[in-house]
Amino acid sequence: MPLVEHTALPAFEKLRQRGEKVLTLKQALHQDIRELHVGLLNMMPDAALIATEIQFMRLVGSCNQIVQFYVHPFTVEGLPRSEESQEYIDHYYNTFAEIKAMGLDALIVTGANVSNPSLDREPFWEPLKEVVEWAQDHVTSVLCSCLATHALVKQLYHIDRQPMAGKLWGVYPHRIKHQEHPLLRDINTRFDVPHSRFNAIHKEPLERAGLTILIESDVAGVHMAVSPDQFSLVYFQGHPEYDTNSLLKEYKREVCRFKLGQRQDYPPLPEAYFCDDAIAITQRHQQEILDALAQGVEPPAFPEAHLEPLLDNTWRDTAKSIVNNWLGLVYEKTNFERQRSQNRSA
Repeated sequence: MPLVEHTALPAFEKLRQRGEKVLTLKQALHQDIRELHVGLLNMMPDAALIATEIQFMRLVGSCNQIVQFYVHPFTVEGLPRSEESQEYIDHYYNTFAEIKAMGLDALIVTGANVSNPSLDREPFWEPLKEVVEWAQDHVTSVLCSCLATHALVKQLYHIDRQPMAGKLWGVYPHRIKHQEHPLLRDINTRFDVPHSRFNAIHKEPLERAGLTILIESDVAGVHMAVSPDQFSLVYFQGHPEYDTNSLLKEYKREVCRFKLGQRQDYPPLPEAYFCDDAIAITQRHQQEILDALAQGVEPPAFPEAHLEPLLDNTWRDTAKSIVNNWLGLVYEKTNFERQRSQNRSA
């Protein structure tokens, strides 16, 4: 069943306009169907805040469980916000106090931008820790994305992420490691996942801590792992929620930074993302920018409209299948009455 438009959050209407099935609250109340309440702890910076909402809500809403999905976005203190974004959050997001009072069946934690060499020095570290400690006792399962994965394995297992020689940026082939695991039921054994990061959590320390590696790549390393109990904490190191054009927008941002003198080198292309025709367009555009800067004239606009039709999405179906399996297990393991099942250890 689809998402339920239970608040005025604009993401619901945007998803509906993109062809996703979204029930009005009136429609939902006329159906005698069980609800699942999913928290979305959105820690992404302002520029990606709403896009990340939509990406994860689309993944949840695309699941075909016999259930209505109520998604509750919230955030934590310690994240820099513009006045406009803070007003948006104040208007449309729940507070953590409200989340605790209503209870959740499942929780998704997004990535975030960081500015300190050690994650425990970030202003959001303690607020995030409070959410995680609450969720361990009151939420059936928590799914973490990228930076959230790095933060939680440091908090829970004292594993520090390691800087890489360069940015891992592109779309990489992956294979599943445990076909029998219920989270991997009926998914392809080989598929792609986008990555965009400077740091990595490696296989060996995770396995020493008792985690199980479910999906990995020869190039990108570990993508998906689960806690020792195999379900209460699910970790993604990549970005299966990404839109087809997410890496294109990141590349455009870096090209714009180069034009403005905010980075010295011209950005490389995301790996294994652009086809030959798209590569030719980006190379031509790069030369046009270099020529314009040398001549002191206005550089040309980024050719986004020419590049976007040439992009392929080779990860979304698998991402949907994994999230579908995850929420199906949440459905099986949670109590019909959310408040009665808040404490998993009871």
